[in-house]
Amino acid sequence: MNRNPIIPFILIMAMGIGLVFFMSLEGLNNADEKAKEAEHGEKGGKEEQASSGEFDPEQTYKDNCLSCHGGNYEGGMGPALKGTDKSVDEIKETIKNGKGAMPAGLVKEENLDAMAEWVKSLK
Repeated sequence: MNRNPIIPFILIMAMGIGLVFFMSLEGLNNADEKAKEAEHGEKGGKEEQASSGEFDPEQTYKDNCLSCHGGNYEGGMGPALKGTDKSVDEIKETIKNGKGAMPAGLVKEENLDAMAEWVKSLK
């Protein structure tokens, strides 16, 4: 009545290897689908912005500035943008050239005026 204690471990190992194999196949299938979704999503967004030709300061803020200046413009790593005492020209200069940890060139040259006006209008 001696049982071999290694057999359950071998069975568990075989089931684990099989599970990893099948989950990998499923992950590869999902990765292809995600790549297709991302490709269609990116193209749609870029085409939409290009066709409208309008600069959206709030979307630019969400894309480039939100992580440092906060969701409510209250600041965080960067200073608060609400109620700033800086002039539009100072804001424009900071956006263009950067300051401290803020990198330069986050906004295109032709959109600097609109972005600076938008930041100044935040209350």
